[in-house]
Amino acid sequence: MERIRQNSLRKTLESGGVALGILDNTYSPTLVEYYGELGLDFVWIDFEHGGPSPWDGERLTGLLRAAELVDTELLVRLPSTEPGLIRKALDVGTRNLFLSRVHSPGEVEDAVSATQFRYQNVAGERGLANPRAARWGLAEDYVKSEDTETVIGVTIETREAVESIDDILAVPELGFVFAGPLDLSVAYGHPGELDHVDVTEAVETIRAAAVDAGVPLGGLGFGMDDVNEKAKNGYQLLNIGSTTGALKGAVEGLLDDFDRPA
Repeated sequence: MERIRQNSLRKTLESGGVALGILDNTYSPTLVEYYGELGLDFVWIDFEHGGPSPWDGERLTGLLRAAELVDTELLVRLPSTEPGLIRKALDVGTRNLFLSRVHSPGEVEDAVSATQFRYQNVAGERGLANPRAARWGLAEDYVKSEDTETVIGVTIETREAVESIDDILAVPELGFVFAGPLDLSVAYGHPGELDHVDVTEAVETIRAAAVDAGVPLGGLGFGMDDVNEKAKNGYQLLNIGSTTGALKGAVEGLLDDFDRPA
């Protein structure tokens, strides 16, 4: 029988630690594996803004296998809170889900229920079968381990979500909230102005509420000074860059150092 695979990202968040990861916007199993070898806690795969279809189970399975090989975690962002999509991602083996553009605590509670076989001592909305997540029927205590090891988080990136932040944070079994300054800048009428007072105040509202509620907080790191500052101020899940961003910095640095012949 298969040994239960513990979720290292959940363990880090529950212990009060800080998890660091990179967005792989090339959707490459090779790079997922390499990032794990480099020691990252998670690799963020974003199906909201690009990449293959979020319903492409085979493509997601390849990325998950790469992460499992090197004992890192895949953090999979889905473009909606549609319960069928959530269940599909979980059944192929995803343990860490990250949902976009939530608006209300009811929507969040429905999404969390879709990840659980039992939710708040009643029937959850997770579908029971023997997919890859169950090791095709070989996993020990599959139902129990899925309910205890799955992490589901939501992005707070709309006015409605900011205004309902306390009620969203009170949703049982919510794994984390992620402060999304980019879409918040759009929501507050200042696209791209991340330093606008409306945007910074919204982000601070999210941060303070999450810290007070004891719910893990995620965010974007804009350089390592910013990452270190956020880690000191309650952030536990931090994205420190992207594949294309890292390549840009490396290639531009090499070109800048080239002594081009006259």
